[in-house]
Amino acid sequence: MADFAEDLKNFSTDFNNRLATLFRFPNGAEQRVSQAMYYSLMNGGKRLRPFLVYQTSQLFDVIPDQAFWVAASLEMLHTYSLIHDDLPAMDNDDFRRGKPTCHKQFDEATAILAGDGLLTYAFEILAQAENIKDEIKVRLCRLLAERAGAFNGMIAGQMLDLQIDRSPQLSSAEIIKHIEEMKTGCLIAYAAQAGAILGQASTKQYSDITSYARKIGIAFQISDDILDVTGDSSLMGKTLGKDTAQNKLTFVSLYGLDKARLIAADLIDQAKQELASFGDKASPLKQLADFIISRNF
Repeated sequence: MADFAEDLKNFSTDFNNRLATLFRFPNGAEQRVSQAMYYSLMNGGKRLRPFLVYQTSQLFDVIPDQAFWVAASLEMLHTYSLIHDDLPAMDNDDFRRGKPTCHKQFDEATAILAGDGLLTYAFEILAQAENIKDEIKVRLCRLLAERAGAFNGMIAGQMLDLQIDRSPQLSSAEIIKHIEEMKTGCLIAYAAQAGAILGQASTKQYSDITSYARKIGIAFQISDDILDVTGDSSLMGKTLGKDTAQNKLTFVSLYGLDKARLIAADLIDQAKQELASFGDKASPLKQLADFIISRNF
């Protein structure tokens, strides 16, 4: 795992260096929102989703430049979701990635606009990628909108998360569906599916990659639930113990730490099996799966 962590760190450095070049700052007072967007986007992060885009696309020998535009747009959309999640009306967090959250560093109104700005810029970036065929870009834009959206995507998951807090009659099965298919899992699934779309995967290949991504998405959420109880705030870069303090229903509160770990480990084993047809080329994706449940940040 040490070698993989180093590979991920090196990838993040290279990705961040290029990501930073996509920003421009107006001369007037309106530059404040660009500064807030940049602050949140470049404020650390593991870059697991971009890494997943790259590595999935590599199964099909896609050129890295194509993967970059897709990964950059996804990371912008993901960061928008974090900015809005941290707002007082949502999760009300003061820290993200070890630094003040956007609304604490700037102000609440600027944070809302920064999130909106990153959401819209995500699609601008994806649409302007000159080295991706138009029909592929249209498919990617539609899928990203669906995975981030309000009907069965990330926004729906966030709404369900709020309703769980306010509606104790909702069942544990609904909670798991939310975790698996929406709030966390949708963007992880998109990352893998996008790489497959870039590579013009067969129906079977696309299905295998989707199954892999859904399983690591659930395991990722379980790992987060576990780290909220057992993690180190200085490593995680955010406030821990909030789930317990707020009596949130999570995998840990439903099943306990030991069973939650077993569920996550089983999901990771299943996920790796989904990649069997890709042979050794899938080794980085298998390492990523293992990293998800072994990480401490």
